[in-house]
Amino acid sequence: MLRDSVTALRAIWCLIRSNSTGRKLNELLIIAAPELMERRREWLESLTGERRLAANTLDAYERDTRQFLAFLTAHVGGPASLSDIRNLRPSDLRAFLAHRRREGSGPRSLGRHLAGLRSFLRHLEKKGLINAAAAGAVRAPKQPKSLPKPLTNSQALNIVTTDAQLQEEPWLAARDAAVLTLLYGCGLRISEALALRPADLTEGTTTLRVNGKGGKTRIVPLLPVVLEAVTRYRTLCPFHLPPDEPLFRGARGGPLQPAIIQREMQKLRGAFGLPETATPHALRHSFATHLLAGGGDLRTIQDLLGHASLSTTQIYTGVDTARLLEVYDRAHPRA
Repeated sequence: MLRDSVTALRAIWCLIRSNSTGRKLNELLIIAAPELMERRREWLESLTGERRLAANTLDAYERDTRQFLAFLTAHVGGPASLSDIRNLRPSDLRAFLAHRRREGSGPRSLGRHLAGLRSFLRHLEKKGLINAAAAGAVRAPKQPKSLPKPLTNSQALNIVTTDAQLQEEPWLAARDAAVLTLLYGCGLRISEALALRPADLTEGTTTLRVNGKGGKTRIVPLLPVVLEAVTRYRTLCPFHLPPDEPLFRGARGGPLQPAIIQREMQKLRGAFGLPETATPHALRHSFATHLLAGGGDLRTIQDLLGHASLSTTQIYTGVDTARLLEVYDRAHPRA
């Protein structure tokens, strides 16, 4: 039965190849051996049931593998089978990516194509059907670096004040203001701010020791306005704050979760008419960008942000240049 089905599919394939519109039909039809199609169906179901991927990701992986099977069918000259998948070489996968690039896929789409194929091939490998080494040997296309999107000076100053917070409880408003002020005033990541303990910020403290990514520690200046915001929160907080436990607490007294600050920032975006890019992490970007615009040097900003490489910090020069050009285009009479 399986051999008859494959024979029939090969016959259809021959008809399509002889058709002048064969290339378009090839894109629309999945031409592969029934066993391979069944394995693909199992894999897609596993993504839904076991890994619980988002619907958009599932749609993308379904489309990516469909396009790959259509390409492979043309590549091998007949309906793709498990044997063809088993015999895949890195050059075959690179040929597919080159094909998709010619069709208009950019670096991000190509990276997703490869991620979907790797997932499918590893699924087959776990079933003992193939060796997925070819997929691991292909490097994903280099992704373009997108520039950070900081807030303007006035936007950042507006949302870090206690009066701007939308919490009804005064101590919660003070808490949110203190966290946001730490992100903007010290350039902290939200995880770094929420990991602080009362012992880290005592009266008269002028510097802050931050435990960053990878266990790396850095020292950042603690501006008086930042310490004032934290002190106000500590004064109003109704819970006891032991020196070596998390400083920032949720409404019920447990450690404050990042999602709460992210949700409050979302409300502030609506209240102040800010763009979707105005996130808690955008305050860290704003810290770096505003320092650079004010004359700060890259090495110092690198140390303050805790970047391992100066090249990571250099992206902020692109932001500053883009802003200068924007101001020029808006203000210069000959622009």
